[in-house]
Amino acid sequence: MINKYYFINKFDTNIIDKQDNQTAIIYRDYTSSSTKKSLIIKIKNYCLKKNRKFYLSNNVKLAINLNLDGAYIPSFNKSFIHLNYSYKKNFKIIGSSHNLKEIKIKEIQKVEKLFLSSLFKKNKNYLGINKFKILSKYTKQKVVALGGVSKRNVKKLNLLYNKEFAGISYFE
Repeated sequence: MINKYYFINKFDTNIIDKQDNQTAIIYRDYTSSSTKKSLIIKIKNYCLKKNRKFYLSNNVKLAINLNLDGAYIPSFNKSFIHLNYSYKKNFKIIGSSHNLKEIKIKEIQKVEKLFLSSLFKKNKNYLGINKFKILSKYTKQKVVALGGVSKRNVKKLNLLYNKEFAGISYFE
């Protein structure tokens, strides 16, 4: 079973409906200063109806309060305050990193899965397959490939030990 994580910043049922059951939805909207609680509840209910896992980005407290499947902590979030919260046993905290320093921060933040980027997308955080494999050996957490995964290069994930991936372009 291959787990996939789809980042969305707007609620579009047509795009969510096209995904298979192994695709979890991560809602992130960094353009707005306020979190739209009613929109998150709509997405949560829709994901429940469609049997999809739903994670909220960068707001662990709200994810716990709304009884979501988990929370996603982006690489720029270095806060440890969520370690003081109590949450249900099957609530998952996942997070992303781009380098060894951020990997160690995410381990202290107790993320269960580590999204390591960027695997294919050639941006300032570009790793490529070899650097990705090297960095993933520095953690005991499950590693998820992030960045630039598309229908054309998805087969290259076979070169990695873990075939889980996250992104946007692959799903649209």
